[in-house]
Amino acid sequence: MNRVLVADDDRAVRESLERALHLEGYDVTTACDGVEALTQARRQSFRALVVDVSMPHVDGVAVCRVLRADGDSTPLLMLTARAAAPDRIAGLDAGADDYLTKPFDVHELLARLRALLRRTAPDPDEPPKAADPGRDLLRVGPLRISAAARRAWCGRTELSLSRTEFDLLELLACHEGIVLDHAGIYRDVWGSGAAVDPKNLATYIGYLRRKLAAAGAPDLIHTVRGVGYAVRRP
Repeated sequence: MNRVLVADDDRAVRESLERALHLEGYDVTTACDGVEALTQARRQSFRALVVDVSMPHVDGVAVCRVLRADGDSTPLLMLTARAAAPDRIAGLDAGADDYLTKPFDVHELLARLRALLRRTAPDPDEPPKAADPGRDLLRVGPLRISAAARRAWCGRTELSLSRTEFDLLELLACHEGIVLDHAGIYRDVWGSGAAVDPKNLATYIGYLRRKLAAAGAPDLIHTVRGVGYAVRRP
């Protein structure tokens, strides 16, 4: 598996890195903001992450902090236009493995990426670990979600969810503790061309809350007035 995630809100940077990494033999997935980066990182496995600091909705430092809190140790190279030492320290303290200041030479980025992968390569003498059947489960308090099976449970009760309800619940749970705005939710659940309708979104949030309550779940979905919604464990 040689898959790399590139997250940057600058389209020119994303496309340039995507081309360069493809030429080096990497399979590249791109994201245009922090919300999409977290969604991709939680849905797929990557050899490395290349994440820009200054992104809308959720910045690169927050992306790194959330992934590390999840126990995700994927090597992460952080990109930034901020060259000051406190900014570099903030990124490294959040869990980044390396830091590269913009503008950068693509060859240097590729070299740093190779060095990261060498340092984190598995020991060939170490026996492979047994597969963990619960590894793909996303857990938020009593809520468990299997993205692969498209099923969700609260305790021992399985939730009966429509396609849209499942996609919405999975999106919110994937970004536990982060407030997602209406436009971002619409883009990720209904598609980039869908018109944002807060009343329609509120209706689906109501459906989810009722189904979670019927299954005995505490209040997990919180409304942030004028902004959007967030999942927070009790």
